[in-house]
Amino acid sequence: MNRRAFLSAMPLAMLVAPLAASAQQAAKIARIGYLTPNLAASPNNHEAFRQGLRDLGYVEGRNVMIEYRSAEGKLERLPALAAELVALKVDVIVAVSTPQGLAAMQATKAIPIVFANAADPVASGLVTSLARPGGNVTGLSFLAPELVGKCLEQLKQAVPGVDRVAVLWLPGALGERTDKDMLTGADVAARALGVRLHFVEARRPADIDRAFSDMTRARAGALTVLGSTMFISERRRLVDLAAKNRLPAVYSAREYVGAGGLMSYGANSADLHRRAATYVDKILKGTKPGDLPVEQPTKFDLVINLKTAKALGLTMPQSLLQRADQVIE
Repeated sequence: MNRRAFLSAMPLAMLVAPLAASAQQAAKIARIGYLTPNLAASPNNHEAFRQGLRDLGYVEGRNVMIEYRSAEGKLERLPALAAELVALKVDVIVAVSTPQGLAAMQATKAIPIVFANAADPVASGLVTSLARPGGNVTGLSFLAPELVGKCLEQLKQAVPGVDRVAVLWLPGALGERTDKDMLTGADVAARALGVRLHFVEARRPADIDRAFSDMTRARAGALTVLGSTMFISERRRLVDLAAKNRLPAVYSAREYVGAGGLMSYGANSADLHRRAATYVDKILKGTKPGDLPVEQPTKFDLVINLKTAKALGLTMPQSLLQRADQVIE
C-alpha cells in the first residue's frame, strides 16, 4: 500500500476500531434473571447475591445486568414471571428458593437455573441427585428436614419444662415430599425430647390469627415455625403474636430474631445467596449446571435475643449462650 492510500484509510480504520471495541464490550454484558417470592421481604439476601457478584468482578451496568421479577408474596404469579425471564433470553436464572426453582424449570429446559436456598432439592424434584444434578438446574440447599429436630432441641434447652410445642407450618411451602419429611422428623425429635407436638396450619396471612388461637386452646407452651416465604414476609406479625401469647419460639431464620423473636437456628441465608453468585459465575464461563454439585451448608447459626428472653421471664442457659453465633442484647 502506498503512503497516500495508507493515509486515506486511517480515518476509516480509526472509526471502525472503536465501533468494534464497543460492540465487543456490549457482547460481554451478561443478563441474569432474579426470580424471588418477595424482593422487599429479605433485602439482605438480595444484597448478599449482588455483593457476591461484585467480589467476582461483576459490575451492574458494565458487564452484568440483573432482571428482577418479584411475586410480591403471591406465589401464583411465579409461572408468569418465570416466563417473562425466559422471553428476555437471560443467560441464567437465579431462583431464590424451591417454588421459584420449580416455576423456572417449568418455563425452560435450556436456560441454566441456580437455586439459592432450596429446602430439599432432591425431594422437591429440582435435581436428580446432589452430586450430579443433571439437566439445567443446580444450586444450594439449606437442609430443611434435618433442621426441624435440631430447632426443637434448642427450644427444649431454652424452656426445659415445656411439654407441648405448637408447630406452625404452611402445607406445600417446600414441596409435598419435603413437608412430609419435615413433619416426620419433628415427630421423631419430639418423642426423643419428651414433648407433644400440636401442628397448626396457616395457608395465607389471614389464617395467622386463627392459628395462634388454636395454639392457645391446645395449651402450647412454646412454638416452632417451619420455613415458608409467607412466614418470612409476615415475621413481625408472627413475632408480635408470639410475644402477646407469651410463647417462646424458635425460628428457622435469623430475620425473625432481628424482628424481636426469641431464637433461630439454621443455615445463614445471606451466605447461601452470596455463594449462589459463584455458581452463576461458573455457568457464565461455560460450566454446565448439571455438572455442578449442589452445595450444602457446613455451618448453622444459632441466634438468641436476650431482650425477648427477659420479657418472657426466661433465663437462657449458659451452655446455649456459649454456642450462640450471635446474642442480641
